[in-house]
This record gives sequence, structure tokens and C-alpha cells, in this order.
Amino acid sequence: MTLYMNLAQLLSQRIEQGLYRPGDRLPSVRALSIEHGVSLSTVQQAYRQLEDHGLAAPRPKSGYFVPTARELPALPAVGRPMQRPVDISQWDQVVELMRAAPRDDVVQLGRGMPDVSSPTLRPLLRELARLSRHQAMPGLYYDSLHGTQALREQIARLLVDAGCQLSIGELVVTTGCHEALSASVRAICEPGDIVAVDSPSFFGAMQTLKGLGMKALEIPTDPLTGISLQALELALEQWPIKAIQLTPNCNNPLGYVMPEARKRALLTLAQRFDVAIIEDDVYGDLAFSYPRPRTIKSFDEDGRVLLCSSFSKTLAPGLRIGFVAPGRYLERVLHMKYIGTGSTATQPQLAIAEFIKGGHYEPHLRRMRTQYQRSRDLMIDWVTRYFPAGTRCSRPQGGFMLWVELPEGFDTLKLNRLLLDQGVQIAVGSIFSASGKYRNCLRMNFASKPSPEIEAAVRTVGSCAQQLLMENPHPDADL
Repeated sequence: MTLYMNLAQLLSQRIEQGLYRPGDRLPSVRALSIEHGVSLSTVQQAYRQLEDHGLAAPRPKSGYFVPTARELPALPAVGRPMQRPVDISQWDQVVELMRAAPRDDVVQLGRGMPDVSSPTLRPLLRELARLSRHQAMPGLYYDSLHGTQALREQIARLLVDAGCQLSIGELVVTTGCHEALSASVRAICEPGDIVAVDSPSFFGAMQTLKGLGMKALEIPTDPLTGISLQALELALEQWPIKAIQLTPNCNNPLGYVMPEARKRALLTLAQRFDVAIIEDDVYGDLAFSYPRPRTIKSFDEDGRVLLCSSFSKTLAPGLRIGFVAPGRYLERVLHMKYIGTGSTATQPQLAIAEFIKGGHYEPHLRRMRTQYQRSRDLMIDWVTRYFPAGTRCSRPQGGFMLWVELPEGFDTLKLNRLLLDQGVQIAVGSIFSASGKYRNCLRMNFASKPSPEIEAAVRTVGSCAQQLLMENPHPDADL
């Protein structure tokens, strides 16, 4: 990433986090040049990029200012989940979302689907085709339970950017990140055990806990800094928690990146109470900042962190290729994988390995990060414009998910039913809670290239929400 893009991202983060408010004067070109040791032209290029994103406006002889018209919605409130372990519910709502097959007449804002139309994926498609034509048919054979050596070598190289120094023997290729999470949970926990999770939390991980007969203890989570360490410490003191499961980088659904100091403090807590950490980093490579944020695993010295990820969000979910670095739990994870799926499909592993080795992965990531960041800014602007007054939304620092909070007592289940009749689907907030909280919240996907159709779909969500509020102007009265 170029110097001006790094600087532009730093300034945009400060604006979005409220360090510079609408109407504030931004640092001068000369001051930034001295502070960051870059040329005046580099700073000017950074400001031009901020102008393109509507984050900075020049004033003659005065410098750059945050536009006064840019009134971002307030951040979502920190949730107040139940202060005890609970049996996980919401399966019916998850099935309803996952059952939704792609349809031309429905704009799908609810699924965790990246944009797979980018031309930067063409080398991957060519490699898949080449393997299909290869006379030796390498993709049709079983490979190691660990995964192909070629792919594990490339994953180990990629993880250096996340701060991890891992050998290929410490990696296990899985059938998507979902299997990585599932095998990790089964390697550590037994039915009836308690797992602490961030709240709101990825519904797939919680449904895994449900299916394995475990309980979730939801920990309040800040939309900018992540899981509350104070609340987690109290929970660890009070309950026999077996593991902590969370997504600290480009969180799903809140989009935050946990500050590095808090990651270290979280690991210290886990060491003190001798619990494992299951870290979901599936969106980590899509962080808008550079270098990409470090994982908690990168600080792990005693093997208690199980790092789970995949290529489902960075490349394509249909490849079904993920991986886990299970630390001290390697043998248990391998056993769980063996009794689950056995070895992972060989052909997509070989194709992805060649795609990365050929130098195609990083250019693809750069293109997608730029697209997703622009789409995020537009989606937030559309929410500001089309949703009811008082709507709150997240400030994603990576990935392609936006978390939206409507007034307390609002029912997004009703909203989703109304939207389906108009050709739009969202992800309802209640599936991101073990106990069905966040019913007044929803998640929307902004991965697709901005288009009039996407804007119209977001406008429809906002107008339908307004309609329901008019029918019930005091939704909290239902509570």
C-alpha cells in the first residue's frame, strides 16, 4: 500500500472514531508532512482521497475541514446481555437466513458473501480449470489429513503479516472456517461446558455450541474496542468457563478491530484463568488499515490460542477452504477433523496455493479492501439518509458487514418479513445473540459494488422500518 493511502486511512479512522468532528479543521499539509516524514505531495494525495470519500473538504487559504454535512449516526450501544450462561436459541431464524438461495428478484443484504465478480479472481478460475484438465488428475485424490503441503506453506507465509511465525506442521486445512471453529470447540469442550463469547457474536459459532450441547455466556462488547475485559474477568471469576470464542479483527457483525494492548490483556486473562481462546480471524486480511492487525495468536507463547480462518471471505465461500492453527490442541483437533470430514477437498487447495504463490492474492486483497471501504462509506451515508431519525450504526474497520440499531423494542423479524415481499433480505439481529437479544438490530452486507439497485434496497429497508415505527411509534412499550 502506498504512503498516501496509509495516511488517508489513518485520517479517515480518526474522523470516523470522532477525534475530528464535523466542522473541525484537519491538520495542515505541512504539519502532517513533518509528523509522518512524508512529502507535501504525499499529504496532498491523501487529502484528495479523503475528498473522494466525502471525509474532507478544502477551504481556500484555510486548509482542510471535516464536512459539516457529514453527520455520522451514533455508534450502537454496548449490549446488556444476560449475566449467566444460557442455552442457545434462534436456530429457526438462522435456518431461514441460510435457506435463502441466490435469486434475481431478491437483493440479498443478509448473507456473509464477498464480491466474487472481481477480475482479480480470474487467475484462480484458470488454475481450477487447469487442474481439471491435468492428465494426472491430482485434484481427485485424497491428501494428508493436515491438508496439502503446498497450501500450508502459503498459509504460513501469509500469517507472517498477522504477526505469526508458524511452521506448516502447526497448521490444519479445514472445510471452511466453520469446520475450524467446530473442531476447535470439540477439541476443548464437553457437553454442558460454558464458552464465553462476544456479544453480539457470529451466529455460526454459537449454533456450533448449541449443536454440541454447550452453553454460551455473552460478554458486553464495545463497538470500537471489542469485548469488555472487566466483564470477562468477572465472568471468569464467577463461572467455570472452558474457552473464550471471539472475532477481534474486523469483527462480525460490529466491524471493530480490537486494539493491540487489549489483545495482550485478553491473553493475560486467559493465562491467569487457564482457559483457551478460539480466535476467528476470517475477516482479518480485509482490514482497511495497513499493515493488517495482528492476531491474538501472534502473542501466544503457551499454545492456548486456536487461530481459525479461511479463504471464504477473501476469495470465495464456495471453495470451502479454511484452516486452523490449534497450538497445544493439535492432536485433538486432528482427531475431531478425522471423525468429522476427514481430509479436505484437494483441488481447491492446490488452486489456492498456486494463486497465492503466483502473486495474485495481495493484488486481489488490495482491490477488495478499496472497494469495501468505499461501499462502507456509501452504505453509512444511505443509512443516514434513508433510515428513521435516531438510527445507530457501526463503523467497520474492515470486512463488509454493517450493524444497524433501531429504537429499543423495534422488531426486525417483522421488518424482514415485510422486506421479503419487496425483494430484499437482511440478517435479523436476534440470531447474533444466544438468548435472542438485539431484536431491534440488523446486519447488512456492503460487499457488492455500489449500484442504484443496492441503494434502492437500502432505501426500502429504511422506508419499511419507518413504516413499522409509524404503526407503532413507541416500540419499547411492548417490552
